[in-house]
Amino acid sequence: MTPIKVLIVDDSVFIRKLLTEILQADPALQVVGAANDPIEAKEMMNTLNPDVLTLDVEMPHMDGVSFLEKIMRLKPLPVVMISSKTTESADVTLRSLALGAVDFITKPSNFAFKEIENMADMIREKVKNAAKANLNIQRTKAPARTVAPIAIKSDMIVAIGSSTGGVEALETILKNLPATMPPIVVTQHMPPYFTESLAKRLNALLPLTVVEAKDGDRLQAGYVYIAPGGRHLVLKGTKYNTLATLLDTEKVNSHRPSVDVMFQSVAEAFGSKAVGVILTGMGTDGAMGLKAMRDRGAQTLGQNQATCVIYGMPKAAMAAGGVCQELPLNDIGPKLMRYCESGS
Repeated sequence: MTPIKVLIVDDSVFIRKLLTEILQADPALQVVGAANDPIEAKEMMNTLNPDVLTLDVEMPHMDGVSFLEKIMRLKPLPVVMISSKTTESADVTLRSLALGAVDFITKPSNFAFKEIENMADMIREKVKNAAKANLNIQRTKAPARTVAPIAIKSDMIVAIGSSTGGVEALETILKNLPATMPPIVVTQHMPPYFTESLAKRLNALLPLTVVEAKDGDRLQAGYVYIAPGGRHLVLKGTKYNTLATLLDTEKVNSHRPSVDVMFQSVAEAFGSKAVGVILTGMGTDGAMGLKAMRDRGAQTLGQNQATCVIYGMPKAAMAAGGVCQELPLNDIGPKLMRYCESGS
């Protein structure tokens, strides 16, 4: 197989060298160049024709977001952003994902060798998955529309799991739901800082109230609760008095928060009074949890391949028998409303 050609764009000599060593260790990847800034990167792109770009958020002459915007407008290709573990970088990275970046990688906080070594496999996997990403769907989003309030079933809950490509997928679904929806819980694979920024971003865009879940939160209609980075979100209690519980237990399917952990708890607490949704993302997290929800009588939806950035998680859930119906992304929101509407 022809190796995936990668161009690294970063103003740090150390990061360029580090990423080159990590990526070159995989025969499926070939680093064809390393640019110091977007100006140098533009010239390299024209001559080297990379398949994937890794792009630093903060650089001289032109920041990564501005350069990304030009790339997606003039010569779209898969881009993986390189971000720091700070609130400021999280905000910028989320804007990058909205502009069309496929995924992001956070720099090690202290560049400890063990931390870098543990990240190496994840970095290679993200770059290889980016090369397979479906970029076309990121430019065909349905416009927001005015949604009339609906009478909802008071004992329902909606649970959504997502990963790569999930930020824009979540926005697409949630922006067309009314503020009268039952509680919605979300696990999106993200580290700390990023989930807080995601909640703030969505809250500013939606009629629903979006918050990062806190331990002991009592779930309310009209609210979206996003699992915080680094902690599992579990629901406990009854259909009419449900509490969010956050756990620091081991990773599941290499993730914390894990979609499977959340879905399993929803299956146990709500049974048939739930709707589960599995969205774009790589890996298998959420497949068995969605199957548990379906086995308990819940309605379950999967995002179809044509509208996924990465058709990994929905494919695994479908193969496990957890998906009642696959739908294009733009059809999932209206279907959720029909499931949750009183008398439907």
